[in-house]
Amino acid sequence: MEFHHTSVLLHETLDGLLTNPDGIYIDCTLGGGGHSLALSRRLRPDAWLIGIDQDGAAVAAAGERLQDIACRHTAVRDNFSHILSVMDSLQIPEADGFLFDLGVSSYQLDDDARGFSYMHDNTLDMRMDQRRELTAETVVNEYSEEELERVIREYGEERWARRIARFIAERRREKPIRTTGELVGVIKAAIPVKARTGGPHPAKRTFQAIRIEVNGELSILRQTMKDCAGRLKKGGRIAVITFQSLEDRIIKQTFKEMSQGCICPPDLPVCVCGHKPEVRLIVRGISPSEAEIEENPRSRSARLRVVEKL
Repeated sequence: MEFHHTSVLLHETLDGLLTNPDGIYIDCTLGGGGHSLALSRRLRPDAWLIGIDQDGAAVAAAGERLQDIACRHTAVRDNFSHILSVMDSLQIPEADGFLFDLGVSSYQLDDDARGFSYMHDNTLDMRMDQRRELTAETVVNEYSEEELERVIREYGEERWARRIARFIAERRREKPIRTTGELVGVIKAAIPVKARTGGPHPAKRTFQAIRIEVNGELSILRQTMKDCAGRLKKGGRIAVITFQSLEDRIIKQTFKEMSQGCICPPDLPVCVCGHKPEVRLIVRGISPSEAEIEENPRSRSARLRVVEKL
């Protein structure tokens, strides 16, 4: 299957990220290379563009797509939570910019065999990195009912989490749930008919929750942002595109903390903490235009945030 992913908020992201056309930029979610390709066209030949992705198919596809770009480029298969070790291995002490396009790609959603989509019936997998051991099938069939409820409630913000977890537990006692289609059937049975009409697909939140659990998507965000800020050149920037409220909340709060100065109690007459802000907020959260949403409906929930190193 050809790796295809439409880059969201492309021009807004590059405008917010690029400060030095001769610099070092790290695309921490390389995907099919869409953002990297567009960024390379704004870079000069002496610049260095590094792409990181944990999906082997993405790294291979991006390698082909970027093979003729003018600037130096390197692709690394790894999780962006290992950004410090990746930079050390490439002997890069600091970078001019870091780019993150979070969440699942269009390619991963559309590839039936990956099991990300509730629109296709296939194996319950959902691993972005096929080297990981934990799969969606393991979560669905081996997590306790209580753990399933927690995952679905916390990561899916699903109001019917308890019923869905109970229905899954009852169904798997009869036989294991092996496919996405079987899981969708259980979820539909758990959610009352009136609650399933007029809104998004009834399985959307549960699939999101299980995917986040399988890939550990939220737990790595806060520390990764701090790691990147620590290795960012003065005046360099971090640009992050989020697609759901949980990850956007983490990015927003982390950037807010990193941009704060004094953290003394408000009743103190003078500052005694000496705390200095690391970054300043450049883009506080913008969404795609109506034209982009019409052209690419999957962009609807996207939000862009950018900070600059002080």
